[in-house]
Amino acid sequence: MFSINPNSGDPIYRQLTEQIKRMVAGGQLKAGDELPSVRELAGQYAVNPMTISKAYNLLETEGILTRQRGKPMTIAEQSLQAHSEQARLAQLSAQLTQLALAAKQLQLSKQTVLLALTEVLENTLDE
Repeated sequence: MFSINPNSGDPIYRQLTEQIKRMVAGGQLKAGDELPSVRELAGQYAVNPMTISKAYNLLETEGILTRQRGKPMTIAEQSLQAHSEQARLAQLSAQLTQLALAAKQLQLSKQTVLLALTEVLENTLDE
């Protein structure tokens, strides 16, 4: 369901929160969908349960998840505006800026970067 990279510069809780936000915005997770339990995710990705709990708590505070005692965390009702293409694209802004900066530092041409990105997108979207 999620792609966690322990070697990433981003903390695991942030990787998880960002992925859930994108999946909600993209419609992969819909209002009422249940998320795996803290223990289940912690075991599956071999991370501390407090890390998963922190991610879930942050998402609950932001209104993305809802908690009901004794039941799994669920995706909260979202406004339709949050699912617009412009809103979803805005979530990529920071990553795109980082990509552009890295390409500039590596002195890669725009065409080379676009070709590489296109290849990655094709491989990722075909999965």
